[in-house]
Amino acid sequence: MTATTFPGGTSVTFLDVYDDAAPDGIPGGSPHLHLASTECYVVLEGSGELHTLDLAGAREIPLQAGSVVWFTPGTIHRAVNRGGLRVLVIMSNAGLPEAGDAVMTFPADVVADPARYRAAAAALPDGSAAERADAAARRRDLAVTGYLDLRRALEQGDAGPLRAFHAAAAAIVRPRASSWEDIVAAGPAALSDLSLAHVAALAGGAADHLADATVRQVTLDDERGFGMCGRLRALDARS
Repeated sequence: MTATTFPGGTSVTFLDVYDDAAPDGIPGGSPHLHLASTECYVVLEGSGELHTLDLAGAREIPLQAGSVVWFTPGTIHRAVNRGGLRVLVIMSNAGLPEAGDAVMTFPADVVADPARYRAAAAALPDGSAAERADAAARRRDLAVTGYLDLRRALEQGDAGPLRAFHAAAAAIVRPRASSWEDIVAAGPAALSDLSLAHVAALAGGAADHLADATVRQVTLDDERGFGMCGRLRALDARS
């Protein structure tokens, strides 16, 4: 894992939230959670909502240009697009979400079987943009189906299905989770250690690290990928 100098070891992605309707008639992305990373939405344009589920219940948070909302690991979230919703997404632990930190809310029987889950969550096939969009919509629709089951149970006062989903999600990521330590160590942990070293040096009257000052810049790719929540343009800040 290549260390990053990007602030906080975070990642930044420009997200255009899907605007086609899921089976419940609501336009937006695939509900999912992150098991180890915190996520932040900074809304750039448009309007919509962030629908969330956790053990405290279900919430619907309005989004408009200038809204800032973040949520910690374990928060099931669904981006809803009510018109031109475009978001700057900031993720902790750059590289970890891409390594499989996210688990989508497929129905309970799918999530309970890691092999079935992997098949349902597989990378979108090569092909035309239309074919990839159709595959992303099918994956999203399956996640919405499971999400609605979890939400109904919570609204009826039954947290059992959500707790079961947490356990199943942990089982899905367990085989690869040990490799995530290197990602965190090379990113936020390394930057934290470096900041502490700088502060200690300054407290001792030394400022040698200022001689290493540098400026870095990246250019976004014009091509947008198909993500869980919408079309993505990720900033590669691994240097």
